Amino acid sequence: MKKLLTTLGAALFALLPLSACGEPSDGLTTLRINEVTHSVFYAPMYLADSLGYFEEEGIKIRLTNGGGADKVMAAVLSNSADIGFCGPEAAFYVASGGTSDVPIVFGQLTHRDGSFLLSRDDERATFDWSDLAGKEILAGRRGGVPAMTFEYILKEKEVENYKLNFDVEFNNMTAAFLEGTADYCTVFEPTASAIEAQGKGYIVAAVGDASGEVPYTSYIAKKSWIDGHKDVVEGFLRAMIKGVNFAQTKSPEECARLLIGYFADTSEASLATSVKNYRDIDAWVTDMAMTEASFTRLQDIMDAAGQLPSRVDFGFFVDNGYARKAYEAVKA
Repeated sequence: MKKLLTTLGAALFALLPLSACGEPSDGLTTLRINEVTHSVFYAPMYLADSLGYFEEEGIKIRLTNGGGADKVMAAVLSNSADIGFCGPEAAFYVASGGTSDVPIVFGQLTHRDGSFLLSRDDERATFDWSDLAGKEILAGRRGGVPAMTFEYILKEKEVENYKLNFDVEFNNMTAAFLEGTADYCTVFEPTASAIEAQGKGYIVAAVGDASGEVPYTSYIAKKSWIDGHKDVVEGFLRAMIKGVNFAQTKSPEECARLLIGYFADTSEASLATSVKNYRDIDAWVTDMAMTEASFTRLQDIMDAAGQLPSRVDFGFFVDNGYARKAYEAVKA
């Protein structure tokens, strides 16, 4: 937690604030969204953009890749992003640091871990979680939801003598694995399928199948920003819910044709496989409202990892009102 707060503090001084919600000449409101990583895990957002759902709401999104929840939250706090897209744990850490403008979760997109466990050896037919005993695994940075969730699974599976490598930056994990670091690595799609297709690794487990429901990736903004942009928040969520509906009901191939512009170096076949993999684990929520039960489970996971500063109240960090209102509007 200290490392995260140091990162946030440094970023606040290093980054120059930019004006929020720009109004370009096309009349659309530009939302600057800093995403924790770029993955088909977040396909509904890219589909909403490709299908013009944001434009229908008078919105244009501008995406940047934070490469970790700590960096995403730093961008939000420094006003270099309007919305952060990352695990809600980042808001816990910020609040424990004493900020007066609390980051609020106003929508949730994913409710399971979106990574897949890659092995160097072809264990697809024989893998068991007990195989990780005595092995080194790249599963994310210390204090991040990916690493904490993975360690929670290992404890539930009673795996012993494993080693989680926290020394590699989130964005560099795949490269480190391919260069020989660790025995296993957790990787998001479409990268996981691409590595398997190249014969450089093998998907042996979907982490989301083992993790159960966790509020994994959420949209977060400072309370002051939300209060000043309520209509924009609701319009954004309406577009996102339409994107979720498309991702859940259309064929993976149809989704892949729309996603190719966001993953230029990935084939449509690989993208279709990625979409199918995420649908198979029920990765996406339907109404984008976070449940209190999953919020409590996230705190249990953080507590087990020794990363929870203190228990926090659901209503202090989460405002489901915007998501519920948007869902009712789209459903009608």
